[in-house]
Amino acid sequence: MCGIIGIVAKSPVNQSLYDGLTVLQHRGQDAAGIMTCNGDRIYLRKSNGLVRDAFHTRHMMRLHGNMGIGHVRYPTAGCFSSAEAQPFYVNSPFGIALAHNGNLTNAEELKRDLFQEDRRHINTDSDSEILLNIFANELQRTTQLDVTAENIFSAVASVHRRCRGAYAVVTMIAERGVVGFRDPNGIRPLVLGKRESESGVDYIFASESVAIDVLGYEFMRDVAPGEAVYIDADGNLSSQQCAEKPELTPCIFEHVYFARPDSIMDGVFVYKARMRMGEYLAQKIKRIYPNHDIDVVLPIPDTSRTSALQLSYELGVKYSEGFIKNRYIGRTFIMPGQTERKKSVRQKLNAIESEFKGKNVLLVDDSIVRGTTSKQIIQMARDSGAKKVYFASAAPPVRFPNVYGIDMPSASELIGHNRDDKQIAAAIGADWLVYQDLQDLIRAVNIKAPHIKRFDTSVFNGEYITGDVSGEYLARIDQLRNDNSRNDADKDNEVVEMHNNS
Repeated sequence: MCGIIGIVAKSPVNQSLYDGLTVLQHRGQDAAGIMTCNGDRIYLRKSNGLVRDAFHTRHMMRLHGNMGIGHVRYPTAGCFSSAEAQPFYVNSPFGIALAHNGNLTNAEELKRDLFQEDRRHINTDSDSEILLNIFANELQRTTQLDVTAENIFSAVASVHRRCRGAYAVVTMIAERGVVGFRDPNGIRPLVLGKRESESGVDYIFASESVAIDVLGYEFMRDVAPGEAVYIDADGNLSSQQCAEKPELTPCIFEHVYFARPDSIMDGVFVYKARMRMGEYLAQKIKRIYPNHDIDVVLPIPDTSRTSALQLSYELGVKYSEGFIKNRYIGRTFIMPGQTERKKSVRQKLNAIESEFKGKNVLLVDDSIVRGTTSKQIIQMARDSGAKKVYFASAAPPVRFPNVYGIDMPSASELIGHNRDDKQIAAAIGADWLVYQDLQDLIRAVNIKAPHIKRFDTSVFNGEYITGDVSGEYLARIDQLRNDNSRNDADKDNEVVEMHNNS
C-alpha cells in the first residue's frame, strides 16, 4: 500500500507536496519521494524512511516548480531497496514521471513485452516502473511534436487494455501537466480537489481526501474507475472515461485498516463505516454470548478505536484506554521483516495495569493478519492482571494473500489460513475470539453508498475480482513474500536534477 499526491498550482508546490505526504504517511513508511518540474527541468528527491527523514531544508530548496508529484511507500512483494522508491522517471517522450499505488498482476508478462516488442529496459523489480514505461510507450505511439489531452486519454486507454490488477496513478509530463487515473475496477483510491485564488485555480490529486482537507483545498470528487483526469500546466482540466467496461469494486480493507478515519472514499465516510463495524460486531457478540461477563472494552490503538467505542456502547459495557502507544514506532503490519515486527510490539504499546487487573477484558482490533501482534498484546493483558482476555476483530479472518498492492504475508504466515475461529483463539491465547461476518463488513461500508455494488474482499474469501489470479501466480508471490527471502539494500538517495531537451 502506498500514498500518492500530485499538484498543479500557480505557485511553488514543494511545501504542499511535503505536507501532503506527511498526511498520507500512514499509507507507507518505507520510502518517500517528490519530483517537481520547473520549465524544462525536472527535480527529484527520494530516500528510504519517513517523510520527515527523507527531506531536509537543502532538499526542499532544490525542488523547484509549480507542479509536481509525490509518493510514500511501503514495499510490495519482493521490493525493499531504495531503488524501488518513487517517483520513477523516463525521458521519452517529453519526460514523464510516475507515482503508483497498487500492484500489476501481469507485471512479468508486461516486462517481457516491453523488452521484446518496445525495446524498453526495466531497471528495478518494481511494477511501477513497468507501468510508467507502458504509459510512456503508448503516449509515444499517439503523439508527434506535442501532447494533447486526446493523446493522453488514448494512452491511458491502452494502459487499461494492457495492464491488469490495481493501480491508482499520478503522472507528470514535463512542461505539460499532471495526469491522474485509476484502474477500471477502482480498487485503489484517488481523489481530486481544487483551490481558487486571485491568481487562478490550483488542482490536487491524492490517495485520500484528508490530504485535500489539510492543504486547504476543496474536495471535488473521486476519480472514477477507468477515468483519466488531465490538468495542464496552465490549470485547464480535462477528463475522459478510458476503460471499456469500468466497474467500481474498491478494496474493502482500505476502510478496515489503511485509510484515516477522517477520509471519504468513493462516497463512504471511513469513520462512519468503522462505527457500523463496531455496531454489527457487538450484535454478533450478543447473539453468541448473551450472558457474557465482559467488564471493559479496550481498543488496540489506533485504527480500532472507532469500532471499539461503538461496540462498547452497543454492549452497554464500559470503554477504556488500556494501552498507551509510542507514536514514534511505525505500524507493525507494514514493517518489513517478522523479527522487526516482534521486537516493535512491546516498544510500541505499554499497558495501563489498573485497567486490566482483576477484570475480564475484551480487546478490539481492526483485523488479525499474522497474529503476532495479537498474541503479544493478549499476553501483555494477562501480565497486567486480567482474569480473562477476550478478543474481537472488526474484520473477518484474513485467510488469503492480497495481490492488489497490500503486502500481506504468504498464505502460510496468515494465522487465519486453514484454521477455524477456535484454533485461532488458541493460537493467540484468547479465552474466546469473535470475528466480524463478511456480509456485516460489506453492509457497514456500503449501507450509505448503494452505488458500490461489489468490493474486493479477496483477503477474506479468495475471490480475486480481476479474474486473472492463478495458483501459479499465488505460488510465485508466496515465495517473494516469505520473510526469509527479504533483503534490504541502501542506495544513493541525493537529489537528482535532470534536464529535458524536448
